[in-house]
Amino acid sequence: MTKSILIQHLRTHAGEQPYLCDACEKEFGCCSDLNLHKRIHTGEKPYIYDECEKGFGTSCNLNIHKRIHTGEKPYMCNTCKKSFAQDATLKGHKRTHMG
Repeated sequence: MTKSILIQHLRTHAGEQPYLCDACEKEFGCCSDLNLHKRIHTGEKPYIYDECEKGFGTSCNLNIHKRIHTGEKPYMCNTCKKSFAQDATLKGHKRTHMG
């Protein structure tokens, strides 16, 4: 573990968030999270899906979008076996099984 990773890890436990967004004053524990957040304000979308030319602020959001085109649904409900493209959709679905 590098020194910088250890420092970042210790900040998490201490609740320290020394990086501040100058646009909205939201605080972050690490610089990389702040830089990702800033894309909300700048509108920067560096991850482009070639098939439809749609842009995304993070590679994670690009990968989620790709599932629309591929039909991939990797998240399955253990109760009814229905599948979903996004974990958040599965979590919402699971609430329908709670009585």
